[in-house]
Amino acid sequence: MRFKIGIKECAAAGILVATALLFLYVRDYIEDRESAVLTASENKVMSAINDELENMGKIALTFDDGPHPYYTEQILDGLKKRGIKATFFVTGMNVEKYPEIIKRMYEEGHVIGNHTFYHTQLTSRNRDKFKEELIRTNAAISEITGEDVIYVRPPYGSWDKSFETELNMFPVLWTVDPLDWCSTNVACITSNVVKKVEENDIILMHDYYPSTVTAALNIIDELTKEGYTFVTVEEILFD
Repeated sequence: MRFKIGIKECAAAGILVATALLFLYVRDYIEDRESAVLTASENKVMSAINDELENMGKIALTFDDGPHPYYTEQILDGLKKRGIKATFFVTGMNVEKYPEIIKRMYEEGHVIGNHTFYHTQLTSRNRDKFKEELIRTNAAISEITGEDVIYVRPPYGSWDKSFETELNMFPVLWTVDPLDWCSTNVACITSNVVKKVEENDIILMHDYYPSTVTAALNIIDELTKEGYTFVTVEEILFD
């Protein structure tokens, strides 16, 4: 038996086939677009996470009391290897003893600040002596670097704001103090910084102890992995 299919039936069948093909095309197109949008969204989220991890913030590593003829050199070697700049608050008596280290600090791009001449704490009775020590230390540093000294780290944080206008100097204190001067436990010193540090913190250390050398470089390595950037104090204070 033969079936006869008319023109109308053929046209209807053609329409059905075309509709089915169009449906499949539209479905595939929508799925592809949804996938593309999802992928773009995922990429945007991942990019934001990576940016956040890579730019957790700036922190400044500072060293007081030096330069030391041996330990400061070790710290400078470690900083140079890692491409890190730090800030050194030096005493005038050590500047005069080790001018070649001051010269190296300056040539390698570190900031050099004043820490008085004999590590003297300011009191109500020694203001003039304290001021004279600042001036003498500034002169000793400038003779080596050829530049004015702007920053001062007053021993124990004792300061007189009138010196800021009298000497055109800016005091720099600290926000994280691991007490490295009274501990030889490198792991403890490192942990005291890594667990507490936040963006724009200024870390206080002393380039006068062997344990500080190791701890400081460990701190740099660990916090760099976490995404922090080490800068000099001026970038924290004025940027």
